[in-house]
This record gives sequence, C-alpha cells and structure tokens, in this order.
Amino acid sequence: MIKPRTPPGVMELLPPDQIAFQRMLDTIRRNFERFGFLPVETPVMELSEVLLTKSGGETERQVYFVQSTGALEKAAQSGGEGTPEMALRFDLTVPLARYVAEHEHDLAFPFRRYQMQRVYRGERAQRGRFREFYQCDIDVIGKDALSVRFDAELPAVIFAVFSELNIGAFTIQLNNRKLMRGFFEQQGVAEPELQALVLREVDKLDKRGADYVRETLVGEGFGLSAEAVANILAFVEVRSTSHDDALARLDALGDGNDALRDGVSELREVLELIRALGVPEANYALNFSIARGLDYYTGTVYETTLNDYPGIGSICSGGRYDDLASHYSKSRLPGVGISIGLTRLFWQLREAGIIDTAQSTVQVLVTQMDAAHLPHCLAIASELRHGGLNTEVVMESSKLARQFKYADRAGIRFVVVLGEDELAKGTVTVKDLRREDQFEVARGELARALRVELEQSRAMR
Repeated sequence: MIKPRTPPGVMELLPPDQIAFQRMLDTIRRNFERFGFLPVETPVMELSEVLLTKSGGETERQVYFVQSTGALEKAAQSGGEGTPEMALRFDLTVPLARYVAEHEHDLAFPFRRYQMQRVYRGERAQRGRFREFYQCDIDVIGKDALSVRFDAELPAVIFAVFSELNIGAFTIQLNNRKLMRGFFEQQGVAEPELQALVLREVDKLDKRGADYVRETLVGEGFGLSAEAVANILAFVEVRSTSHDDALARLDALGDGNDALRDGVSELREVLELIRALGVPEANYALNFSIARGLDYYTGTVYETTLNDYPGIGSICSGGRYDDLASHYSKSRLPGVGISIGLTRLFWQLREAGIIDTAQSTVQVLVTQMDAAHLPHCLAIASELRHGGLNTEVVMESSKLARQFKYADRAGIRFVVVLGEDELAKGTVTVKDLRREDQFEVARGELARALRVELEQSRAMR
C-alpha cells in the first residue's frame, strides 16, 4: 500500500484553514474589481519558447517542464534530448506579456487586468518556501505611453486590500529607480552592472552591519571612495515619517542629473496623488533602499510591510516597467503592476498567529429525528437557502445528540430541530451552539430570524 503524503513544497489545507484562505482570495478579488480591473486567466502551461525568453540563469533552473508519456517514449526511441514543448508558468508576468501581445488588437488601452492563479517553481524544499503557490497580480498596460498617475493608483488598491484583510498596521514603501540611478551616477557608480553589485552588498546591511558593507565597497572589486560609500549608505537609510517629510526628503536631493530630476519629479507627483486618492499618510512612506528587480523595473517601485511583523518581509511588491512584451511584439507596451504572493503570505500570517482559523461556511444544519420527517426537513433547507443561508441537511436519522456533536465539530453555528411538537405548531426549534441557547420560531419567520442573528453577530465584532 502506498503511503498517502503530499509532495514537498505545496500547501494543502484542512477546510477551516482553506475557508480562511478562500476569504482572503475573495477580499483581494473584490477590491481589484472595485478599482476597475478586469479578470484574466492564462493556461498553467505555456510553450517553452514563449516562457523561456532568456536562456540560462536561476529562472530556467526552477522551471517545471511538461512532457506526456507518449512524448517521452518517442524521445527515448529517437534518442532525442531536446527541450520539452511545454512548461509550467513560474510567474504571471510572462504569461501576461504573451497575452497582451497576442490579443493587442482586441484590447482597450490602458488595459487594466487582474489575475489570481497558481504558479510553479522548483524551489529547494524548505520551511515556508513553496513550489506551487498563488499569485494575485494587477497591472495597467499602456500603448506607447502610460502616465505616471497610474503609479499612484496602485498604492490606493494596496491600501484597500490590506485594510479589509485586517491583518495589522502596514506601510506602503516607495522609491523610484530613476532617482536611484541618478544618485548612484553622482557617486561615480554609473554602470548598471556595478549598481546591481553595490546594491547587493547594501542589502547585507541588516545581516552584516554598516562596517562590513563599507569595507567591502571601498575594497578590491569595487574601489569606491570613502565619501561615495558614506553618501550611498546615508541615502539607503532614508525613510520618511509623514507626507510633508517625504516631500522635504526629495527636495533635499537637490537639482542633480536628468535621471535624478526625473525620479524626484515622478515620486513627488505620485505622493501627491496617493494623498488625493485618500490613502492616510501613516500608510505610505519613502524608502530609498528599495530597488526590486534591477533589470526589470524602470520607475516607481513598491514594497508593503507589516509594521509589527517586519520579519515577514514584503507582503505586496511591484513597480513600473518600460516595455512589457518586447520579446513578443514590436509595439511598446509600458506598464505598472503589483503582486501579492498569497500562499506564502497566508502561511506566514498563520505561523505568526495573525489570522484565525475560520468557521464552517455552513451556517445552518437541519437535523432529522425521524425518517418520515425528511421531506419537511428538505423543504425547510430549501427555504433557508432561498433566504440566503448556507444550509446542510442530515440525510440519515440518528440520535439528536450525535447530530449536535457533528454540528459542533464541523463548526456549524445554528441547528434546526423539527419534532412532532414543532410540526403540529408550525414552528421549529433553533439551537445556537455559539451562544449555547435556543429559541422557538414560526417556520415562515425562520430565515429572517437567523439572518438577524447573523447580522447582530457581525455588528458586535
């Protein structure tokens, strides 16, 4: 007999946790749609030549290829070892690029899309790292150009999502790659490759400390001046404390080169519009250490963190990119987007005790005391469902105590009892397992009475 076990690197939940996870998905989807984003789904498999637009590197080493048994047999017979035709998507950005390029003439621009699907990466098996996980993405794609004003709209979406998720105080941290590039050029670090290497060392500040980073950057392989290193370390430590402070921090950068001026101008406009969109200033701040994907992002970049749980890291990130689909289209398609890695976020929140296990999605259990009463029980359940209540019926009669025990274990709050007395009077008895009391109500008023109970419970939370 084969031992039943899930493969490493996947998150498989029991119903109470799955309900909590599904509610997070629903909250994210609802807020994405409130801001006018349209749903898109792409196949879990893409053609390998489409997915692997860059050969080699870490990405390709993590790709899962898809091969049918028939194709494997054919390859074995022919002695071929070519790349399989299909591969599982490792993110939602490459499929979006292919999708927009393929359907470019059928889409209205700016194209506002949201996508919430699983992606697959051959991550090394370790705690909290997943090979299959949900990403929840939104992007605005322009044709030829896209106003920086859209960069300000995405923090408003982030604020709406995480406010409703109610997982604690959070800060949307912003930077701009143009500003970073301009500042680094002023310090004599002009080449993109060198900037990437410097930032990689700067990322070690929290783990290794400022002295280690300073010695590395002035040492062999970098050879930066002590003044340039001091300026860089001071720059990446900038964190604004209010809206006015953020603007003052930008003003303090002075009138530098073109890249710096562009970055400052864009960030200033984004900050003003974020405030106009109603995001409280306590929920956004400048953070000049944020770089995100150095080869990918070209303007505004975002990272969102929980104030009381910094160890969790970024819970939502993204930014501006110049050309989404250069590998698939001659058109210039700039965009801005954000992504929530929901599987890892849910796992981290659960580990930190920030989210509670949810109750059952079933709100009412209709018991069955006598097989002869089943038609009445089914009719009551139908009435409750039409009244908007999720209802289960006990299909095989058993001792009432056993049915109550089942409801309690399954997390069902209300239990409806229909005995001979209730049938004669046209009533039902309702037991509220959460409040540990019961009441009798006319059958025609049952759905309304339960809805009132549920609304009162929500109001008291």
